[in-house]
Amino acid sequence: MKIIDVAEFYTDQGGGVKTYINQKLQAGKKHGHDIVIVAPGEDWGEEERYGGRVIWVKGPRLPVDWRYYILWREKAVHEILDREKPDVVEGSSPWTGGWFAGRWKGDAVKTFIFHQDPVAAYPHTIFGNMLGFDRVDKLFGFYWKYLQRLSSNFDATIVSGEWLGERIDNYGVNNPIPVPFGIDKDFFSPSRRDPELRKKLLSDFGLPESAKLMIAISRHHPEKRLGSLIDGFHAAAEEEPMALIVFGDGPIRKYVDFKANQSPHVKLMGFTENRDELANILASCDYFVHGSSAETYGIVVAEAVCSGLPVVVPQRGGAGDIANPDIAETFTAGDSSSLKKALLDIISRDRDELVAACKLAASEDIGTMDDHFKLLFKKYEQLVEQKNTVL
Repeated sequence: MKIIDVAEFYTDQGGGVKTYINQKLQAGKKHGHDIVIVAPGEDWGEEERYGGRVIWVKGPRLPVDWRYYILWREKAVHEILDREKPDVVEGSSPWTGGWFAGRWKGDAVKTFIFHQDPVAAYPHTIFGNMLGFDRVDKLFGFYWKYLQRLSSNFDATIVSGEWLGERIDNYGVNNPIPVPFGIDKDFFSPSRRDPELRKKLLSDFGLPESAKLMIAISRHHPEKRLGSLIDGFHAAAEEEPMALIVFGDGPIRKYVDFKANQSPHVKLMGFTENRDELANILASCDYFVHGSSAETYGIVVAEAVCSGLPVVVPQRGGAGDIANPDIAETFTAGDSSSLKKALLDIISRDRDELVAACKLAASEDIGTMDDHFKLLFKKYEQLVEQKNTVL
C-alpha cells in the first residue's frame, strides 16, 4: 500500500509526533509499504527518510512555538494527494491537517488519527476534581460535536486503546478502531536492575536500603499533575521511609522545582537523553508513580511495567488502562490524599508477587511498536479491501 500521512506537527525539533512518524517510516519499509509524510516546513521540498519520503509544504512559523510551521495551503496538499494516488490517507491532527485530508475528494481510504485527548489534557486537569470528569465532558459537548463533524469525513478513527475507542464512540466520533501502542520490550527489562545503583540513589536521601525507592518520569506540564503527585508522595513519606526521584522537564519547571523543594523526600533529576542510564535507573527503583489521567496510551507506564516495577497511577486514561489490579494501585487524578493511600497500599503488598505479575503483564498485555504497526497496516488492508469491494 501507499500510505500518506498529512502530518501537521511533524518537525525535526519535535517530540512524540516526530518519534512516532519516524518509527512509522521505518515500519513501512520493513513491511513493504510506501509511507509518505506531507508536512509544513520552512520551504517547499522533498526528501527520503527511513525508507519513506517527506514532502514539505511551505508555511509560516507557528507564533506560539517556533519549532513548528503552519499547514495552511489546502490546495497544495490536495495536489500532492492527487499526484501521489495513495491507497490510504491519514489526517493526523484535529486541526488543518485533519480537515485538509478529510476534504480531499480522492477515492483512497481515509483515517482520522486520534492520539491526543484535549478535553482530558486541559479541562479535566483544571476543572475535573471541582466539577467531576463526566460533567466536564458534557460541558465540552461543542468539542465532541466538532470531532463528530471532522471524523464524518473519514472511513475510520484510529485510537490507541479499546477504552479510548469506547470513550469517543460515546460522543459520536466515527468508527473508532483500536490499535494499541507498544514499547521496546528488549530495552526495558528487569535484567537491568542494579542493587548497588539503588543503594546509591537511596543514600542521596540519607535513607537505608530498607526504604522504598520510587520514580516518576514526566514532562513538566499541568496535565501531568506533578504538584498533587509531590504533595501526595510527601504525605506518604511522612509515614513510611521512601524517596521519589523525578525525571523530566517542561514549561512549568519552576513550579515543579518549588513543590519538590518543599519535600526532603523528592529529588528532581532533570531531563536526560541517555536512555540506557534512564532504563537502568528505572529498573533499579521499586515502584513507578504517575500523575496524569490524560494519556491516550501510557507509554512510560508500560516501560515501567516491562522493567519489573509495580505502578501507582490514576484510575482514568491510558495509564489506568494498563494498570490491572495485580500490578497496580490506582487513585483519583489530582487528589493527593487518594494518591497517599494508594502509595501506602502498594508498599504493604508483597513486592515479589507484584514483580512476577509485572513480568506476566509485560509478556501478555503489552506489545511492541512493531506489533502496533503490523496491526495498523492490517487494519488498513482490511479497510482498502472493503472499500474496493463496495466500489
